[in-house]
Amino acid sequence: MAKTIMGLELEPQFNNPILSTSLQDFWGRRWNLMVTSIMRPTVYEPTLKVAKNLVGVKWAPLVAVFGTFVVSGLMHELILFYLGRLEPTFKMFGFFVFHGVCLTVEIALKKVVTDRWKLPRFVSGPLTVGFFFATCFWLFLPEFIRCRVDAMAFEEYAALGVYVRNLTSAV
Repeated sequence: MAKTIMGLELEPQFNNPILSTSLQDFWGRRWNLMVTSIMRPTVYEPTLKVAKNLVGVKWAPLVAVFGTFVVSGLMHELILFYLGRLEPTFKMFGFFVFHGVCLTVEIALKKVVTDRWKLPRFVSGPLTVGFFFATCFWLFLPEFIRCRVDAMAFEEYAALGVYVRNLTSAV
């Protein structure tokens, strides 16, 4: 649609996250691809470089992944504070730290187990998506509701509707 209206070619923001087979697949290749492409060079890679000296090449990615989720959690808390001007509860931060821990454990298990044992896709897919939605409803979405982001969005849509109506009646 953006290409048609403005002549711009935009990169896709998501890559069928509902088809994810692991947290690594979900966060690294399917969910919010623009943020992933920003966080990789700004947080993950510098943290990886430092972590290689501290824990070695094999385990440095675990530190870098976890560090990236910590930064993401802090950024989301900041965004929520900006939107709602409410005292932080750090549940949003907890969501990202929890996912960072779980993803770190998943990656570590993959390093230890390698390809000897792997869950079938029909099991890993629903587990991954179910885990994401369960933790999202538990920690992520309640914070948006607490900050009244849903009400703000409806107010914005209403204002846009008034603007379009006024624009069309003027023409």
